[in-house]
Amino acid sequence: MSKSPRLKSAKRNWGSDDTDCNILHVDMDSFFALVEARVNPSLAGRPLIVGGRGNRGVVTSATYDVRALGVHAGMPMARARRLAPHAIVVPGRRGVYSEFSRRVMDILHTITPQVEKLSIDEAFLDVSGSIRRLGRPVSIAHLIRQRVRDEVGLIASVGVANVKSVAKIASSHAKPDGLLLIPKDRTVDFLHCLPVGAIWGVGGRTQEILERNGIETVQDLAHYPLTRLDKLLGVASSRRLHELAWGNDPRKVVVRTPEKSFGTETTFGEDISDANYLEHVLLEQAHETAKRLRKADMVGWTIAIKVRAADFHTVTRSVTLPGPTDIGIEIAHAAHDLFRAYGIPSGGVRLIGLRVENLQDRSQGVAVALDDDGRISTAERTMDAVHTKFGLDSLRPASLINRTDNEDVEEDG
Repeated sequence: MSKSPRLKSAKRNWGSDDTDCNILHVDMDSFFALVEARVNPSLAGRPLIVGGRGNRGVVTSATYDVRALGVHAGMPMARARRLAPHAIVVPGRRGVYSEFSRRVMDILHTITPQVEKLSIDEAFLDVSGSIRRLGRPVSIAHLIRQRVRDEVGLIASVGVANVKSVAKIASSHAKPDGLLLIPKDRTVDFLHCLPVGAIWGVGGRTQEILERNGIETVQDLAHYPLTRLDKLLGVASSRRLHELAWGNDPRKVVVRTPEKSFGTETTFGEDISDANYLEHVLLEQAHETAKRLRKADMVGWTIAIKVRAADFHTVTRSVTLPGPTDIGIEIAHAAHDLFRAYGIPSGGVRLIGLRVENLQDRSQGVAVALDDDGRISTAERTMDAVHTKFGLDSLRPASLINRTDNEDVEEDG
């Protein structure tokens, strides 16, 4: 859910020549909120806010009708409720968003192998190698949007440009549910009509410094004396932003290297001192991480937990197993042992996380204990198959049923 400034009056048509505009930025619209509506059709078309529901809860996503009232990502939930008292608030759910993200990314990888995943709901594509097979860049962008809608049931906005930074800004201005091409020869015209905060890399603090010195638009930034800009931002930042203001961005689409670990973290709306609840969260994290390992056909040797106390003191603990695993219950047992050995910090736990590290391809071989009859592995893989066909809530371990969430979830690779 982007907070970058968008110029509402910016044109939605800058021309149709997509020559050399081989960079696409695909950004899902209201991703978490629309996934919730997809999973629970009774929420479709209704104003939604996704985020933690406790006193420390923050907004992670909202539908566009709610955003129009000023609600944005990172906003305290209490304020969001005041701005949109009629909106339905639902907690974030681990696994559900990862599964939908995987389905979207799978579609993108059928378009081109040159996919750079930026986050759970956005990615860059370089389609220069796909034009002969699929058509012009704009045609490919239309194809992506249609396939995401038909095959996943979600909405993607796409920016098309000749460089990454402009494609990203274009997708932002294409929202909601749109496509925006910025022809190569119209790049500067497009950029120079925008507020300076639209430049990729201008955060809140930088924007404040620029505006305090009279730099309010990208055009102002492009024409500001470089020696003075150096003093405001430092040479490295000033030169980079100056180049971006003229549409110069040498960065290529980078295909990420294979994952070195899988894990997830949970930040609670209030500090938790209930050991049973915390172990329950670790169990859920273990099953989710195991599923991701199996999907990637990987196993891991090392299990690590992360615990952040109420005073923000953070510790990690890890253990290396006798053999690598992708079994949720085995990961959970190791995580529980680590957590019990550490204990609950004074004041409770603000965040808890689990990670599986020291990965290897399953094809390299996995040792099996003499007393392992394979039933647990078979059961968990069967559960994966059921999730794929019927959805993530169709089948869960008995101990994970009917848990009430009051937390914000962050997943990573």
